[in-house]
Amino acid sequence: MSERIGIIGGGIVGIALARAIAQRGLGEVTVFEKEDRLASHQTGHNSGVVHAGLYYAAGSLKAQLCTAGRTALRDYCLQKHLPYREVGKLVVAVDESELPALAEIEKRSRANGVPDLARINDVARLHDIEPHVAGVAAVHSPHTAVVDFAAITEAMAQDVRRAGGTVLLGQEVVTMDVEGATVRVGTAGSEHRFDRVIACAGLQSDVVARLVGADPSPKILPFRGEYWSLDPKRSHLVQGMIYPVPDPRFPFLGVHFTRGVYDDVHVGPNAVPALAREGYSWLSVSAKDTWESLRWPGAGPLAKKHWRMGVDEISASLVKSLYYRKARRFIPGLTISDLTAKTASGVRAQAWGRDGALLDDFAVDQVGPVTLLRNAPSPAATSCLAIADYLVEQYLQARRS
Repeated sequence: MSERIGIIGGGIVGIALARAIAQRGLGEVTVFEKEDRLASHQTGHNSGVVHAGLYYAAGSLKAQLCTAGRTALRDYCLQKHLPYREVGKLVVAVDESELPALAEIEKRSRANGVPDLARINDVARLHDIEPHVAGVAAVHSPHTAVVDFAAITEAMAQDVRRAGGTVLLGQEVVTMDVEGATVRVGTAGSEHRFDRVIACAGLQSDVVARLVGADPSPKILPFRGEYWSLDPKRSHLVQGMIYPVPDPRFPFLGVHFTRGVYDDVHVGPNAVPALAREGYSWLSVSAKDTWESLRWPGAGPLAKKHWRMGVDEISASLVKSLYYRKARRFIPGLTISDLTAKTASGVRAQAWGRDGALLDDFAVDQVGPVTLLRNAPSPAATSCLAIADYLVEQYLQARRS
């Protein structure tokens, strides 16, 4: 008899996993998505960048799966005739104080096999790539691409259905009990039994983990990133992507410029604490989510370590001129009126421990027949096909053998 496998979460990782299971004939797969459409949260609210592997520590799971996932995702888009644009990325050191950190990015990039990476120390060469950028040096990743992750998710869901899998929308998992060798999964209106369950629940990953008695740590701390649109009449200011040299103390990249897959240019995101797990504006508030974050043991250590950056990010979120100043460092010709409106935002599911540390790498837990993807922030969308292979090989097939 074929194994019954349940997957919780209809983002790009959950759907990629369902596709891998269904197409390999490993079991009867059912996906539960609590919203009425797929890719409703992190997958459908990000910048659309297919990361090439510039930032991740060599040998880390992120580095390995990003490298494999990027190639697999490119091939999938070509196969399905989905848009995949290699617009290229510049990581720019604005002044000499940022050169040591830029050198570390270059070192990591080369260790991770970023294709055709180039170090640029000549300002004229810099302007050949991005004529309006300001900086003293950069690393250039010409094959960094942009895609439509929501469209990719829908295409993969069709693959799941064609292979005999089931995708259930509007079905929030509210109970999950391990009963011997099986798992009983309950939604508001139905009950299901599975031999294996894999949770790819993103912003709700710690909530789902608690359903089966998993360790409360790591907990999810939601960070909202807000995007400003660049006036289409001024889109010539950005040819591809312009990124800052990231602060190594913080797992966010800082405000940057991206030409999207449909040729719009957006600026951002920033990173501010969200007041709800799915809080896409300051008006989206969950007292329960906020209280849970404040009472978490890691809240004090995190605030003590990063309060200055927190104040800076929140101020820029609330005051447009401060956000503009961050962006203008890289494009001096930018005017405040070029930032036309906050047209999008996303919430990142960032895992953090009891000691206040923000988890940097992907993390997976196991509770009997239940596998829990506990931390899968960026580059999870880029890595989705490789993450799916990893979970199948390391947790599904390994448990069988």
